This record gives sequence, C-alpha cells and structure tokens, in this order.
Amino acid sequence: MDAEYIVVGGGVVGLAVAAGLRRLERSVMVIDGTDTDFRASRGNFGLVWVQSKGIGCPDYARWSRRSAAAWPGFADELRRETGVDLMLVQEGGYDFFLSEQALQQRAAQYAELRDQLGGDYPFEVLDQPRLKREEPAVGPGVAGALFCPEDGHVNPLVLLRALTEYLARSGGRIVSGAQIASVEPASTRGFTVRAEDGRRFGCERVVLCAGLGAARLGPPLGFLAPVQPQRGQVLVTEKLRPLLRRPSVTIRQVNEGGVQIGDSKENVGYDDRETLATTAAIARRAVATIPALARARLVRSWAALRVMSPDGLPIYQRSSAHPGAFLVTCHSGITLAAAHCELLPKWLVGADDAPSMEVFGEARFNVRAAA
Repeated sequence: MDAEYIVVGGGVVGLAVAAGLRRLERSVMVIDGTDTDFRASRGNFGLVWVQSKGIGCPDYARWSRRSAAAWPGFADELRRETGVDLMLVQEGGYDFFLSEQALQQRAAQYAELRDQLGGDYPFEVLDQPRLKREEPAVGPGVAGALFCPEDGHVNPLVLLRALTEYLARSGGRIVSGAQIASVEPASTRGFTVRAEDGRRFGCERVVLCAGLGAARLGPPLGFLAPVQPQRGQVLVTEKLRPLLRRPSVTIRQVNEGGVQIGDSKENVGYDDRETLATTAAIARRAVATIPALARARLVRSWAALRVMSPDGLPIYQRSSAHPGAFLVTCHSGITLAAAHCELLPKWLVGADDAPSMEVFGEARFNVRAAA
C-alpha cells in the first residue's frame, strides 16, 4: 500500500481534505493531474461567501456558515505552519442590484431562509443612500445591495500554495502530472489507482476529489457522480487606487489593487474559451455598478469551468458498492475549504464527532428521478 488514503485530485478541495486527514494522523497521498486538465481552483474568484448559499436548502446555509466561521482559524494555522499569508479579509460583502425589484425579490428569499434557520441568518438591505455612504464609488444606477457580515475573500492561488506546503511539511505525499485512467477495487483489499502512463498506486481508502473528472471515475465505484461544467469568465484591471472597501459577488479589489470582475454563468459543455460577448456584458455591468472602472485598463482575462451538481449543492457520498471509496465534490471549494479540512475528514474516518453528511448524499438525485 502506498497510503491509507489516496485523494484523487490536487485542487483546493482535494488538498484541503488531504490536509485534514494528515491532521488526524492518517497516511495520505494526493494524486494530481496535468496542466491540460480543467482546473477550477486556478480560475475561481476567491470568495469566502455565505450570501445566497442555502436558498431552498437551509442545511447548505448552515454548512457554508460553519465553514466561513472556521476560516480565520484555518488561515492562521496555515500561516503558522507554512509562513504563507492567505490575505484573508472577512469584513462582509455585497450583492449589488441595478433594479429595486430584483433587490426586494432576493431580500424576500433571504428573509424566508432566515425564518427556516430560526432567525439566525445575518443580512441587511442597504438602499442607495446608505450603500453610497459605505461605498462612495458605487454609481447612481445601483438600486442598493444586500450585505452579509460573514462574507470575505482570499487569494485562491496562495491558498493552493499554502495547502501544498502544509501537506508536504506534515508528511503527506503529492504525485503530480498523473492523469488517472481508472480507480478500481484491488484483488485482495483496498483500491488500485491506475495512471495513463502505467503507474499504479495502492490504498486502503480512496477519496475522489477530481472535480469534473468524477463523472468518468465515479460510476465504476458505484457513484452517480452527476457533475457538469459551467463556464465562468473573469476580467482583471490594472492596479487602481482603492475603490471598494468590501468585495461583492461580481466585483472585488484584491490587495495589490487590481479589480476582478466576473460572475458569468454559461452552460456550454467542456469549453473554457473566453468570448467577447460575455466579457463585454461583464464589463458593462461592472461599469454600471462602479463607473470609475470605465477608465481602467484591462490587463488579463480568463475563463474556467465550475463543477456543478444538478442542484448546485455539494455531494458527499460513501460508496455502498465498494466500501472505503468516497466522493467529495462541490462548486464552492474556497468557501468550504475550512470545513473540508477541519470537519469533513472526521466523516471520512468515521469519528464519533463527525458531522452528518446524509443531506448531501446522492440519494437526493434518486428521489427526484423517481418523482
């Protein structure tokens, strides 16, 4: 056996899970793919976000908030162990609205979610005058915003680096550049992970954190793995003077001064190319929100594929067909990184104080299909 646990996938989700397993003193190997793979962790927006998480599923709101609350300690531990500062700023965030009707509709959804959570869901509706006092750069066309004090943002690429260093320093192994051909039950016990180049790795338990790759690797292990890609495109400006005190779901200013603009959602299959029509729409909305951006120069842009389940919620599933195999996938890998490191590994090892993941299992898809 090469390790007790092999984590297939070396993005933020896989590395956070592996780091958590090392905290529990389990033997761990992470097998990562190649640079030609689709990599959501290298193309995401970097938000630690609570707003809108859980509309229609209060358990998801609880899980997201639990992770967001754990983020300061999670970031501190990574800094202590690796010397890497994740540049976490968690002082609240906005969802801007250009229409009063849209603002009130979303506020009503938040109010309903708050009732479902027993009154414990913090948000405020900021009208235009109050928002303008908080964020003077906001334009007159913005009707208002929803504000959540638990939201924040980090540098996602630095997070990847910190998790990689943490895992290496704590005794975990990372195998890079291994495109996985299959994951199979071994002839005696455990599992065999086979790479396209002929390498084989053995383990007692395997955790699929392969993002979109789970659609191919999951079914032979008994998982539905109904993940699909959703393209998002991002624009980045030159370094600017401070424009925003806090991030929003569509615009955030990073610590170096550049402004990231995004939040497109396109169901175009496995196509991660940028398109002028979408980037132009993103830019128009950004300028309508923050007029000063009209004078900013764009320095780069990219597109990446999110990993989406049919209902947008995470999937945490044990295989009933092949005990010891687990599927872990979500589209909010940054927000949930703290929970994936500090809480989810307890579920993987069967600890007495493990959180229940039943609500995020694949049975929900069978129920809907039957209905």
